[in-house]
Amino acid sequence: MTVPDWVEDAIFYQIFPDRFANGDPSNDPENVKPWGSFPTNNGFQGGDLRGIIQHFDYLIDLGINAIYLNPIFLSPSTHRYNTTDYFKIDPRLGDKQDFKRLLEIAHQNNVRIVLDGVFNHCGRGFFAFSDILDNQDQSPYRDWFHLKHFPVNAFGSGDATDYMGWWNHKSLPKFNTSNNEVRKYLLSVAKYWLEQGIDGWRLDVPNEIDDDTFWAEFRNVVKGVNPDAYLVGEIWEVQPRWVGKDHFDGLMHYPFRSAILNLLNQKIRVKQFSENIDYLLNIYNRENVFSMYLPLGSHDTERVFTLLGGKIEKIKTAILLQHTYPGAPAIYYGDEIGLEGGKDPDCRRAFPWEQSRWNYEIRSWVQSIISLRKMHPALRRGDYLSLMTEDANGGYAFARTLNEEKIIIAVNASQIENSFCIPVKTLKLDEGSVLHHLTEPGESMVENGVIRVTIPPFSGKIIRLWKNEYETV
Repeated sequence: MTVPDWVEDAIFYQIFPDRFANGDPSNDPENVKPWGSFPTNNGFQGGDLRGIIQHFDYLIDLGINAIYLNPIFLSPSTHRYNTTDYFKIDPRLGDKQDFKRLLEIAHQNNVRIVLDGVFNHCGRGFFAFSDILDNQDQSPYRDWFHLKHFPVNAFGSGDATDYMGWWNHKSLPKFNTSNNEVRKYLLSVAKYWLEQGIDGWRLDVPNEIDDDTFWAEFRNVVKGVNPDAYLVGEIWEVQPRWVGKDHFDGLMHYPFRSAILNLLNQKIRVKQFSENIDYLLNIYNRENVFSMYLPLGSHDTERVFTLLGGKIEKIKTAILLQHTYPGAPAIYYGDEIGLEGGKDPDCRRAFPWEQSRWNYEIRSWVQSIISLRKMHPALRRGDYLSLMTEDANGGYAFARTLNEEKIIIAVNASQIENSFCIPVKTLKLDEGSVLHHLTEPGESMVENGVIRVTIPPFSGKIIRLWKNEYETV
């Protein structure tokens, strides 16, 4: 196996550091915005590493066992994708000791930490680009970037005209990764933080560095320090090229997210959803399918609560599907309490720590589904088997099987309650076998090769065969 074994058991929690929790007001900038202000790219609200440390019990109680942190290195913006020093924790988030303490607490609780690696571009204050602005064509770093002509002017807002910027942003000069010194520098960054104890890298826009040799070298360096380090690429489309022995272990599986949201918003019917799922399962190697990062939301997307119109049953069903599909489910901070938010930057709102503002029905559901995923290996490591697709009444069912454990997931993606006859012959269940419902009281019996299940609108159930009558959850 070329991917880390632990990823199949991972349940991620993504944190946008400036907006999760303010644990140390002394490192806030003088013009810090009130907690909960409308989110902007330059309006810091004071979230920091100590805030994460102070609320670690909350994360453990939720059930997660891995954290993906948006960028934490020195940067002038709240999103920190315009890095100015890759070896320094942004002082507004704390210092290296705070980060080491976070790593210690995480590892003591068997929680992995994955950092955001922004290696395609940097900020204008990055030392090499700053030298170019000062020394122009006499700069020793002139080949570190894609310069078009001199003099280079990077001040102000707007489009980059004198050099190449990511999406032509003047604030995001693009590295020339064909330059050996640039490659050496970026690889040293990756190695350094792995040596500090991180458990992997999420790679920002890796397709912008369209260089297979760079990523093969990157992977070799990372795995040379820690063979169990997780590499996940931000690739938005279905592109098998980006996983495997020369690239990444998994991808941020946005096509999976789109399929779920389109089904529940009735933009596609069950048959098309099932075909999409089968396609996603078959186009990648099995070990990469099981190493995919499965988001329902992220710092780049509208919140799932908002996209599903605040419909609690739809949200719960999305969470159920997310946690029962092969791969590592990922909760975007605040989604578990029903945080709302539109497109970036509105999706980066501050976490409301006043519990009166929490949607406890969603949070309790997330906890229960995570608990079931942890309790039943088939939901994490089991084979996937499609059982039923019924366009007429929105019925969809599949199974996860591992050795003798057989679990059925059934969904009603329609606006009315429906009863379904789910064929289970392929699972080789004995006639008369009793299957218990795990998400609510109830049971179903195998009769003539099917089980009958009644499901409310836009809801789902997890059903499991007990080995014997004495077995309990």
